[in-house]
Amino acid sequence: MSLHDQFAELTEAADCVKVMCGRGDKQQHDGSPALHSKKDLRPRRGRERDGALPKSNRWDAQLEIDSNAALAEPPEAATLRELTPMQWKGGVAAWLGWLFDGLDSYLYILVAMPFVAQLMGIIDLKSPANVKIVSTHGAYIQAAFLVGWALGGAVFGRIGDRYGRSRTISLTILTYAVCTGLSAFAVNWQMLLVFRFLAALGIGGEWAAGSSLISETWPRRWRPWVSAGLQSAYQVGILLACLTTFLMAGSNPRWVFLVGAAPALLTFWIRRAIPEPEEWHRAKLAKRDAPKIIDLFRPPVLRITLMSILVCSAALTTVWAFIFWSPQQLRHLPDVASMVKEDREHYISLVTALSMTVAICGNFFAAAIARRLGYRAATSLMFFGGLITLYLAYHFPHDHIAILPWLCAAHFFVQGVFGLFPLYVPPLFPTLLRTTGAGFCYNVGRLVAAFGTVLLLKAPVSDPGSALVLVGYLYIPAIVIALFMPEPEKITRSIA
Repeated sequence: MSLHDQFAELTEAADCVKVMCGRGDKQQHDGSPALHSKKDLRPRRGRERDGALPKSNRWDAQLEIDSNAALAEPPEAATLRELTPMQWKGGVAAWLGWLFDGLDSYLYILVAMPFVAQLMGIIDLKSPANVKIVSTHGAYIQAAFLVGWALGGAVFGRIGDRYGRSRTISLTILTYAVCTGLSAFAVNWQMLLVFRFLAALGIGGEWAAGSSLISETWPRRWRPWVSAGLQSAYQVGILLACLTTFLMAGSNPRWVFLVGAAPALLTFWIRRAIPEPEEWHRAKLAKRDAPKIIDLFRPPVLRITLMSILVCSAALTTVWAFIFWSPQQLRHLPDVASMVKEDREHYISLVTALSMTVAICGNFFAAAIARRLGYRAATSLMFFGGLITLYLAYHFPHDHIAILPWLCAAHFFVQGVFGLFPLYVPPLFPTLLRTTGAGFCYNVGRLVAAFGTVLLLKAPVSDPGSALVLVGYLYIPAIVIALFMPEPEKITRSIA
């Protein structure tokens, strides 16, 4: 081989290495290599100043990068057998993370009245004045929890986009597990408020990271069913919380929080077994300038951000008011208030377990509608069902047996709609804004929900049931907004 041929081969190999490293020469419009120039060899920032990547077009470049990354994705699995070990492990990690979210978030709700009363030194909970005091401070703690959930979604959402989904899931689970366990050692209601706030930081972050991990690893056409399954994990966690309080009904309510510390052990497995999604790696390797939080409020994502915030705010305010105040309303029923303490707590735990089981059915009902009619129609129909059933459950008087069918129907719709959100909201955003966007929009809704939980204390009504009728009216504007929400597939084609 001649010296000229050897030089040509070496040159060709060097060009291949440059292309693989993302530093190859730009191609002309006709597909031929562009001529080398000194300007091409300058640092990227210099090339940006010369117009290679104008600041006004950087966001468009990110959207183009997401599109190119999507083109490089391997074919999606058609059956469960075709799923890779990484997909299975990622699904299990996200599902377990959501399960323990539900466990740790609901333990407090089930023991709020007796535990807060104990911390405040109040023994007689039959006195209306004492009930009002305990309810007020219990609502403050729940509001702090929802604020922490919102802030955690924003903070850990950004960490998830920058450092990876599995790392973030591990950190969030460790945060909420440790802080939930510490709640058992609170000596006053202020300390409990702080521990619940810190635990909520992790719970809010896990929602966004887990949703993004699943949306980036599991087949897109399975999203409605996978989303329903993911949301069902949260409700299975609530069932575990009910089982915990049922089995510990005769013990000090503070010790139930020690059960919430168990998920910390899961983090060791996640860090060893769960790699970061390929889609996230491709986006990180291909990106030029990482999108910033402010890009959520710039076209073409601005409309998605605003509509997602409004829909999530209405849905979350309603569901958290319902979840928190429903057990308190049951305790106020005359036939329940006359029960002995252990029987009363057994009744609350059993009704909650029944309601969560029905809510899981609502998740898959919503998924079936989404598969057939789309996410917009499914969301609107579930909102409409929630509006009607809340009115029927709480506008008319019921005893502790007659209220059960209406209560279960309300949980079917009010909670069932959240079977759509885990894999509906995240895919609306580009890859490197996915966890940030979903976490931000979903958790702004929790800030509104925190305000609503406390605001119900000031509502001009005589009992929590009447307040829940009022909060159900939020579904009226939510139905209208949901009808104009985009579908994930159309968004993927238009901005990805």
